[in-house]
Amino acid sequence: MIECSINNITKYYSANKVFENISFEVYTRDRIGLIGQNGCGKTTLLKILMSMEEYQDGNLSFRKGIKIGYLDQIFKCDNRTTVLDILQSPFEEIRLLRNKMKELEKELKNLSGDILENQMENYGLMIEEFERSGGYLVETNINKICTGLNIPDSFRGLPFERLSGGEKTRVLLAKLLLEEPDLLLLDEPTNHLDIKSIEWLEEFLKEYKGTVLMVSHDRSFLDKVTTRIIEMEPTEVNIYEGNYSFYLIEKEKRFELAYRAYLNKQRKIESMERQIERYRIWGAMRDSEKMYKRAKELEKRLDKVEVIDKPKDDTAKIKLNTSGIQRSGKIVLDIEDLSKSFADKNLFSNLSFTLFYKDRLCIMGDNGSGKTTLLKLILGEDEKYQGKIKYGSNISIGYLPQNVVFEDEDLTILDYFAAKHKLSNSDARKELAKMLFIRDDVFKKITSLSGGEKSRLRLASLIYDKVNFLILDEPTNHLDIDSREVLEDTLFDYNGTILFVSHDRYFIEKLANKMLIFENSKVDLYPMPYKEYLELRQRLNIESPIEKPKKEPKAPQKKVERKPNNTYKINALNREIEKLEEDLDRLSLEMEANNDDADKLYQLYIEKENLESKLLESYEELEMLQ
Repeated sequence: MIECSINNITKYYSANKVFENISFEVYTRDRIGLIGQNGCGKTTLLKILMSMEEYQDGNLSFRKGIKIGYLDQIFKCDNRTTVLDILQSPFEEIRLLRNKMKELEKELKNLSGDILENQMENYGLMIEEFERSGGYLVETNINKICTGLNIPDSFRGLPFERLSGGEKTRVLLAKLLLEEPDLLLLDEPTNHLDIKSIEWLEEFLKEYKGTVLMVSHDRSFLDKVTTRIIEMEPTEVNIYEGNYSFYLIEKEKRFELAYRAYLNKQRKIESMERQIERYRIWGAMRDSEKMYKRAKELEKRLDKVEVIDKPKDDTAKIKLNTSGIQRSGKIVLDIEDLSKSFADKNLFSNLSFTLFYKDRLCIMGDNGSGKTTLLKLILGEDEKYQGKIKYGSNISIGYLPQNVVFEDEDLTILDYFAAKHKLSNSDARKELAKMLFIRDDVFKKITSLSGGEKSRLRLASLIYDKVNFLILDEPTNHLDIDSREVLEDTLFDYNGTILFVSHDRYFIEKLANKMLIFENSKVDLYPMPYKEYLELRQRLNIESPIEKPKKEPKAPQKKVERKPNNTYKINALNREIEKLEEDLDRLSLEMEANNDDADKLYQLYIEKENLESKLLESYEELEMLQ
């Protein structure tokens, strides 16, 4: 059954076109991953589906009676509204029914006779309705979802407005899941979740009885949950009937087919153009009307040939130069017996580890376990701790926080970069272009940039400064999939040491060679890559909060359909055409020599006509073979 039909939707902001001709259908029980580069309009499309944004052209229709739910990042409420109020809001009708039941329970104590019997019957009907509506399961469902999304009981009495951005998102996601809409619209649902919560959400969505349409850049999450991938571009969508790994293989396959079709069409056009030229040359040399006529016929056919645009094999790529970084000493960071606590909460105790040159250490764990706090201690932003933090020799640190903030965000990108690194505008533009800030982009004010663009700008600055120790806090959070993959490639080739916090399992698997795991009030170092860490936990029978992402399968070897080899025939025909052209040249000379002999001239003319007919047939056969 079709839940939603999107047909040729076009969206403008003032005179700026966001997208056009966007068409696809959403079917019952679909698990759709909507992907595409930042700025292509994915979030805008979700808001259009929720009637939060208007659109200028096209048609949008929904199944009659459908209930739609959207994870809204902006939620307005009264200052007195508690977390529990929000969690219970999806059950307002059940709450009202329960209140009526309580009022009737009080009345029943003072009734008798027929009136009591009638009210008891009404009470029985209310109980049936309460049970049918899931009234007895409300508390169970709230507890289940709060546990999965790591929302502690202590939050329930707190005013919603006192929560952090990430905590608010988790509460709003819990509210949405409790509403159980027929069509669930999610915009980056994993952004503020730790690994345990992400894995819980994956299982919940796989079993969800409704339909899910989600925008996500989490490739592992997309792999686990989605059954269809819709790649959105400014002028079209491309639909892939499978998960993210299927999309990767199928996209490559489609590109190869499109590129092969383009090359074949180009060869056909070039062959026809060469043939037309040969007909014209021969027609002019021999004054042959047949050749001129054939050239015109072929020109008409060429005009009708559809021209195929050359497929683009990739989008623009970030090009960072990580060479020339001065090497640090063998030991980059040495931590001994480090302990940190807040009031009565102990984050970690007696933590010790050593980070060596070219290590890529990933820090993982639940939200609130102390990962970001550890980074602050290492960076010297918090000096209240026990233990020792020692740097090695020749260390130059670069830090990329989760939310990048610049001192003066009214500056343009170009002004900031040129001033910070003492560069001319021309040199600054060359460096910025490597991070895809090109043309008029460099004149944007920093305050108008997205989170991903700010991260790109800060990273460009760090790489230009040739820092040899990068500390990254959730570096992929605001990046689209293409940018994440480019960042992976850049950091993989980085000639320094990296310490990073991340929940992006694809990113971790590609980059990390050591794991520092915050779990159950303990911190354990695993001196091995992510994949080996997971295998070790499995062998030790330890329940892992971090599940291995599905690896991108290799594309199967394609069976190449062999076409008949026409090379021999083409070469033979070319030799025959050369022979016929030589014979015609010889006949032309004989005709000039026998200009006064009418009988001889007639015989030569007949022979020439036959040769020209054979030559035309040979040309046509060559045209077909080519």
